[in-house]
Amino acid sequence: MLRAGLIASVLAAGLGLAAPALAQNTVYIPAILELSGPGAVSGTNFRDGMLLAIEEINAKGGILGKKIDTPILDTQSDAGISRAQIQKVIDNKPYVIIGPVYSGSVLVDMALAAQNEIPEIVGGEAAAITQKGNKYVFRTSFGQQFSMPKIANYIRDGVKAKTVSLLWVNNDFGKGGRDTFKKEMEKRNIKIVADISSESGQTDFSADVVKIKAANADAIFVYLNEEESARFLREAKKQGIKAPLIGETTLLGQKVIDLAQGAAEGVKGHVGLTVDAPVPAVKAFAERFKKKFNYVCDHNGIKGYTAVYFIKYVTEKMGKFDSKLFAQTLHGLTITPKEEPGVLMEATFDQNGDIDRESFLGQVVNGKQKIVEVLPKLGNSK
Repeated sequence: MLRAGLIASVLAAGLGLAAPALAQNTVYIPAILELSGPGAVSGTNFRDGMLLAIEEINAKGGILGKKIDTPILDTQSDAGISRAQIQKVIDNKPYVIIGPVYSGSVLVDMALAAQNEIPEIVGGEAAAITQKGNKYVFRTSFGQQFSMPKIANYIRDGVKAKTVSLLWVNNDFGKGGRDTFKKEMEKRNIKIVADISSESGQTDFSADVVKIKAANADAIFVYLNEEESARFLREAKKQGIKAPLIGETTLLGQKVIDLAQGAAEGVKGHVGLTVDAPVPAVKAFAERFKKKFNYVCDHNGIKGYTAVYFIKYVTEKMGKFDSKLFAQTLHGLTITPKEEPGVLMEATFDQNGDIDRESFLGQVVNGKQKIVEVLPKLGNSK
């Protein structure tokens, strides 16, 4: 349940009232998130992780003595609506903007935020987000240029595949992943024998599975949104797919496992963030999250939580609220749990706003995600 103060902020934003940024004892950090539409699973997980962090920080006096004020605006999983919501909060002069999660929305939002010199902490993973020279956008999770090399190494070294089928969702997230994945396969001389696109919100994957079976690849890489991943897995099981199914976090999160109704068993993938990580701080966060919201969060919950603590750490390091200086300070910065326990794991931001940290190889075992290997920072494995 949202705190009363946060509910009031949400209502005020929705009614177009003056933002509480004017209050001298608060800092205005609005959130633009997918609370309805296809991205609602991701957006609500992100929101709840964010709210938990805000509650913790505010209970200890806030940031530099100011309580965090966060109205939450719904993008409805629509890029045009997301941009309108960004404009609405920019008019109220935010310190930092949190969200959105969908890459398509980030790509239309981020230029507007940058024009106003407002940092944006986003959940989007499309490679293009940090390849446009925007100095005000930062990720809370891996971009595809960080995750795909780790996946490609596993397909080559772990599966020892020579051929692979690729199923991807036809949106900015999927296109970016597909293009980056293809480049990594080419580098490793692994042939893509089927390259199949699907639509966001697609419900019937029977024809796609027929094509995948006909290709007879050594492995199948699946890069879809969460609900579509579950639908694909059910159809793959129905048609008797035998080749290893490999994906990213969106293929083997607990929500997907539950929706797949047993069809996710044995699926493996690269997991950038997970509450199943063998990291005590992450496990403790997961317990607090479940106690408060009565469900097990996915990787988006961790992204939302750590986003707020990244803001806290950088601001306290600067000793003042300065949006432009915030962006300058975060570039090239490494933040450790010793310095700020709320970041949970050591993280480094490069000059493009990309994040690098340890990640994991996961497998679905007995209806649960199990971490089978810890993968080092990409910067440590080159």
